[in-house]
Amino acid sequence: MISWMQKHNRYLVWTIWIATIAFIGAGFVGWGSYNFGSKAGNVAKVGEIEISQTKLNRAYSNLYNQYNQMLGGKLDEKKAKEMGLVQQAFAGLETQAKVLNLAKETGIVVSDKEVMDALSKIPMFQKDGIFNKSIYKTFLQSQRLKAKNFEQGLKEDLTIQKTLSLFDAPPYTLEENTTGAALNVADKIAYKVLTPKDAPVNLDEEKIKSFWESNKENYMTPKMFDLSIVWTGSQETNVTEDEIKHYYETNSFNYTDAKGKQLTFEEAKEQVKKDLRLKKTKKKAQKAYIAFKKGKRNSDEKITLPYGDKKLTPELWNQLLTQDVGTVLKPKPVGDSYATVKIDKIIQPHPMGYKEAKNRVIKDYQKEKGKESLLTLAESIKNKIDDTNATLSDYLTLNKNVNLLPLNRQETLQFLQKLFTSNKEKGMISVGDKIVVYKIKDQKLLPVDKEKVDFVKQTTAKIKKNVFENNFIKLLDSKYPTEVYMGGLKN
Repeated sequence: MISWMQKHNRYLVWTIWIATIAFIGAGFVGWGSYNFGSKAGNVAKVGEIEISQTKLNRAYSNLYNQYNQMLGGKLDEKKAKEMGLVQQAFAGLETQAKVLNLAKETGIVVSDKEVMDALSKIPMFQKDGIFNKSIYKTFLQSQRLKAKNFEQGLKEDLTIQKTLSLFDAPPYTLEENTTGAALNVADKIAYKVLTPKDAPVNLDEEKIKSFWESNKENYMTPKMFDLSIVWTGSQETNVTEDEIKHYYETNSFNYTDAKGKQLTFEEAKEQVKKDLRLKKTKKKAQKAYIAFKKGKRNSDEKITLPYGDKKLTPELWNQLLTQDVGTVLKPKPVGDSYATVKIDKIIQPHPMGYKEAKNRVIKDYQKEKGKESLLTLAESIKNKIDDTNATLSDYLTLNKNVNLLPLNRQETLQFLQKLFTSNKEKGMISVGDKIVVYKIKDQKLLPVDKEKVDFVKQTTAKIKKNVFENNFIKLLDSKYPTEVYMGGLKN
């Protein structure tokens, strides 16, 4: 059931105990500050369980870093807002709280011994395969965490695992046979793939301008900042081999690959060296900050940047967003340097004029009108597909690797997944910016491949688990209502 947690962000972004460390260690991105009044720092209450602002910040930070890694470090706060990451993070914590309510009501508990056993098995707290208390303490200190708070989070994750494991039920033979039959249905189709080139958009100036008039609020200038920056580089800071090794040993939990596996010293060495240089440079950066704030030194750079510009980090931008003109921020790491930033001026967003926004307007106009034109074309072809030069496929199944040209393999898979969950003999299926018009010409049931018996069993178990868990969440939704103390957390 934990696999479902990882795949369904709509309901869940919380993770099992190993991932607890990942999101706490990821560092807080932060997404704004709020006035919580008399609610003592809590953002919501689910049943009898409060969700704190701190926990929501951590969940958001974890989600932000996951997406940022997937996008190659190109995620910013604006994009995160468009993606609804705050809402996703809250939805995960809300579901977590519902399961914990059920555990509390039904008397499901996790003992201190179970927590300690789980803690001792976390690889990043081990040395030579054995739990190392010193490494654990260093981790807590580096993240400014108390052991009781971290272990309470671990206890909650274990409680959730224990609760969900009680509902795990293996599939029946009839269910496996039904899945096997569904997986072995083969369709032969006539299909035609339509792309944006098949429905070109006429760029009429008056219509484009009218489109802009109706959507002016979507074309605003970015918030701009005039900044003075003092840079304190770490590249020339000397570090010895022994210092690098010692720093790695006490901070090894920070060095993992994309799958969460801890890196060896040699694999992490270059990053460790950079981190250690930054640490040793911090005092120098603080002295530069004091001198700059007192007016005893000038800035190294004066620059005007839009909010979220990659020259600075998301953490710095988050701070800048909440500060006033004249504020000098304490030094923060940016690449291999520290940046001490002063806000000289803030230029608020304002609507763009037509000429300024025109390039963006044309792209959006083409995209919207192109979709409309392509849908109209697809509708006309659907009703007379037998009379078109449609392509006739071989017998298709979900398990067969094929390319329905001009679709690539990934697009073909997306199409087939939608095709085999549709009950229509003919229709239209969107795949990215393309539309596939199809008609099923023939259908047959293939014999069950004995070599795929295990695959059928696994698929049946996954389907059953997914159906149960979705209904289980709906039950919890009605049983443990949510009281939200602030806006913007739910869609």
